[in-house]
Amino acid sequence: MTGFITVEIIQTAIEVGLIYSLVALSLFISFSILDICDLSTDGCYTLGCAVGAVVTIAGHPILALFAAMGAGICSGFITATLQTRLGVPSILAGIIVNTGLYTINLAVMGFSSNISIFGTDTLFSLVKGISESPGWQSWYRIVILLILITLIALAIWWFMGTRLGLAIRATGDSPAMVKASSINPVATITIGLCVANALTGLSGALIGQYNKSCDINLGTGMVTIALASLIIGETISGRRRMLWRIVCVVLGSCLYRFIVSLALRLNVPTEAFKLVSAIIVAIAIAAPQVKSLFVSYRKRRAAMALRKSGRSGGSRA
Repeated sequence: MTGFITVEIIQTAIEVGLIYSLVALSLFISFSILDICDLSTDGCYTLGCAVGAVVTIAGHPILALFAAMGAGICSGFITATLQTRLGVPSILAGIIVNTGLYTINLAVMGFSSNISIFGTDTLFSLVKGISESPGWQSWYRIVILLILITLIALAIWWFMGTRLGLAIRATGDSPAMVKASSINPVATITIGLCVANALTGLSGALIGQYNKSCDINLGTGMVTIALASLIIGETISGRRRMLWRIVCVVLGSCLYRFIVSLALRLNVPTEAFKLVSAIIVAIAIAAPQVKSLFVSYRKRRAAMALRKSGRSGGSRA
């Protein structure tokens, strides 16, 4: 078993899971809170990676993260404008933006399908140089990612408790009530999608610096991966307090990556990963319903057994 699940596998699953958790948190804001299906995630993720890679190559690895977030904000603003100002349905708005971003991403990358960051300083290489101890050299990525994700999770939790954050949450629950309360749903939807896509862009920049490369097809299927992580996290949290829900989304992302790592160890073909993702999503969605059906089945069995014991007791009398 130790040969099947090694420390390196667990370590990599946690590292990539933490980076992907930013996209899951993005869908948490857009899908779970705003109740908007944003399908521009794939293109926005690649946009963040492309912008981050170009700025990193220019010698500014830290600035690259903020630039990627800014690019994500622009993507979210366009998606929100299509929905709120032009009356385009959310699904179509996401598809339109995602399609347009393909050309934009190519342009950012100099019309090359991929670019390399090898030989350039990144956030991870800068952090690695802090200490030469073997422990730090092995776990520095997890440490910096844990610090970063913790700060972002706390920022989201704080933001959702502010007046603006509560207005965004109310918009997802009941847009009609928000309008009646003199709150502008156009502004809340726009701000919510900008924040969500900023997280997606940041995730793309981090994965680019992590892999030291950027590919035009990097974001393909990212919305499925993020949705799987989100649903796993929501299933764990049970829709309790906001901070616990945010933490569970991050845990769901790491758990999803661990499941994918196990699939790799089982020699599942790379071509079947999308099927694995779909199965994980289906199981996560169906888990609460299956649990309730199992509980009701046990209750029916218990009631039938009680009736049988009552009839048998009456016949003896």
